[in-house]
Amino acid sequence: MSKEMLLLVDALAREKNVAKDIVFAALESALASATKKRINEEADVRVAIDKNTGAFESFRRWQVVLDEAVENPDAQIGLAEAQEEMPEIQIDEFIEEQLEPVDFGRIGAQAAKQVILQKIRDAEREQVLNDFLEREEHLVTGMVKRIERGNGNAIIEAGRIEAVLPRDQTIPKENLRVGDRVRAYLQKIDRAARGPQLVLSRTAPEFIIKLFELEVPEMEDGLIEIRSAARDPGMRAKIAVKSNDPRIDPIGTCVGMRGSRVTAVTNELAGERVDIVLWSPDPAQFVIGALAPAEVSSIVVDEEKHSMDVVVDEDNLAIAIGRSGQNVRLASELTGWTINLMTVEESQKKTEEEQGSIRKLFMEKLDVDEEVADILIEEGFSTIEEVAYVPLNEMLEIAAFDEDTVNELRNRARNVMLTEAIVDEEQLENVADDLLNLDGMDKPLAAKLARADIRTRDALADLAVDELMELSGIEEERAKNLITTARAHWFE
Repeated sequence: MSKEMLLLVDALAREKNVAKDIVFAALESALASATKKRINEEADVRVAIDKNTGAFESFRRWQVVLDEAVENPDAQIGLAEAQEEMPEIQIDEFIEEQLEPVDFGRIGAQAAKQVILQKIRDAEREQVLNDFLEREEHLVTGMVKRIERGNGNAIIEAGRIEAVLPRDQTIPKENLRVGDRVRAYLQKIDRAARGPQLVLSRTAPEFIIKLFELEVPEMEDGLIEIRSAARDPGMRAKIAVKSNDPRIDPIGTCVGMRGSRVTAVTNELAGERVDIVLWSPDPAQFVIGALAPAEVSSIVVDEEKHSMDVVVDEDNLAIAIGRSGQNVRLASELTGWTINLMTVEESQKKTEEEQGSIRKLFMEKLDVDEEVADILIEEGFSTIEEVAYVPLNEMLEIAAFDEDTVNELRNRARNVMLTEAIVDEEQLENVADDLLNLDGMDKPLAAKLARADIRTRDALADLAVDELMELSGIEEERAKNLITTARAHWFE
């Protein structure tokens, strides 16, 4: 038996191209499974094979758990009982009892064979997958082997491996048939799947980047790079390109002679139209390019909210928005900025509303008249903090103010901030630690919430995102993250 076992291990390792250790592990698992069938299905059995002689030993074992946590007495033992046998034993360790050799019988042997074959198949598949991953191929080309009923997923055969192309990752109106050659992007690896582990996509933005890398040799040489991409699959896409060599025109290089390169990509994407945009380190300039062919009249950047107010005239508004908002949506995805399109009239109205709120703030907090508030607004001041801490020499440059006025305004602004800080500290005294210590929370925000009687983690968790944004004035992304974090303990 021992010699036969060693010969079996050697033969399987060679035939399936897997390590001997994997075959030994499969055998141990199989023998343990067969042993459990003979003694007790609920038992925990460990088998150890001597890799030099082929001899093996079987052990039944019990995991040590807290006395009140024993759920399966056939495989668990309470700590107190375990320490009667082994005083030094700890939680999660095992007590083992050696078993006499078991006669597996025909059924046991068959079960062991099935376990071995399954383990070997899993190991073989893992080895093939690892060989593929070592080649670092992100673009997969293969043939449609079958279309699954029900979900419509396509199983793609690419060499020795199989991959799945989910129906929702195919380009709309694209009908794949068995035998079709297909190219797709390797989106992820699902090692827990029983079937194909490679998950492909033809709709991912990365797919169009890889296609251009195939068509444009300058990208492989590092002369040109694609910084970002956005897609409405099958309809329209935008890519942002950058040249690392000032002598090369990145847009013309990607288009190719008579449009040959971009046409090849478009054909692969079922006619998807591609806009090639020049990337710029200046976010405003980048957004202006991404909105082409619309012409931008003016642009206001809000760094804090990571958004831009883009003003276009009436004639360009429809072009900037695009069909069903497609152009502005893709431009936003491409640049990573929230883009708020508006006409000149809408921009003026918004500016007047913002100035009105700032004017009211200055008049109430600094106790000044409308004229002084308007002068501060015209000079670019928008918060009490700016009035309090902008360098003195900058404020003295305001022609309408003398030195006494400047000093008085700065003193009033600092007194307002000091008073608010004291009020905030008083508010924080009644705020629960679970809210103050929440990831993403800070004292100023906690004080704002306390004024609205939001003083605990659960009270924050009960809010909707728009409610939190209105109460605190924070951006949507931060509001979402805070509420998600606040609710996390509900699901633990």
